[in-house]
Amino acid sequence: MISFLSGCSHLTGKHRLVLWDGLGIPSAEGKAGRPSRALTFDQANAVLEQAKSSRLHAYVVISLMTGIRTEEARALRWEHVVAWDAKRKVWRPVSEAGFRHKRFALYVWRSVRKHGDTKTEKSRRTLELPERAAEALKAHHARQAAQKLKAGESWQNNDLVFCSPTGTPLDAANVRRAFRLITKKAKIGEKWTPRELRHSFVSIMSDSGVPIENIADLCGHSSTAVTEEVYRHQLKPVITKGAEAINSVFGRGKSA
Repeated sequence: MISFLSGCSHLTGKHRLVLWDGLGIPSAEGKAGRPSRALTFDQANAVLEQAKSSRLHAYVVISLMTGIRTEEARALRWEHVVAWDAKRKVWRPVSEAGFRHKRFALYVWRSVRKHGDTKTEKSRRTLELPERAAEALKAHHARQAAQKLKAGESWQNNDLVFCSPTGTPLDAANVRRAFRLITKKAKIGEKWTPRELRHSFVSIMSDSGVPIENIADLCGHSSTAVTEEVYRHQLKPVITKGAEAINSVFGRGKSA
């Protein structure tokens, strides 16, 4: 159940706007060691279900349904979560526009790397959110507001979408532990890492017939050659035309 809008990649100023209406999944990127794996569709659904009771719920949904890197997710700010204001015909931060809109997107312009830069210049991209991802972020925003009130003066206002109970940046090791608890509850074992949500994204996209050019844009790769090299085990040998990739796989408008 994956679905994205036709005409999936556009330009918005300097930054590419990749339009979506649903979900996708990836494969191992980066360090040597145990080869990364991708969740099957059934495993992905089990993880999404078990994540509902976790503080990491929205993190998992966003990672699985947009394919952003873990370093990008941990650096995401609310000012970079935007809603399409149909009346003004402009994207506006949800902190101003609220969530009473039909379309939402992420400005993936930062990471937790040195100086806050994304992995490459091509990695800077704008991704329209699938409906379930937008719903998860809306619920997460409300929970975080309550958390902020509870924390009181100890709250550190870093504008981070994903943060600790006091607003500080998430620790990568804590994210890994929380994610493994989710996969354990999903009965798929504990030897999974958050970066494999990105691998799963690529796999599901490919299985749904999304062209490799679109997958490369969504993942922020400089070329399809990078996508083919990094995710060769997740890509189908022959990739056919893709449409309505995300919503059709995970369901349109269902609660995440």
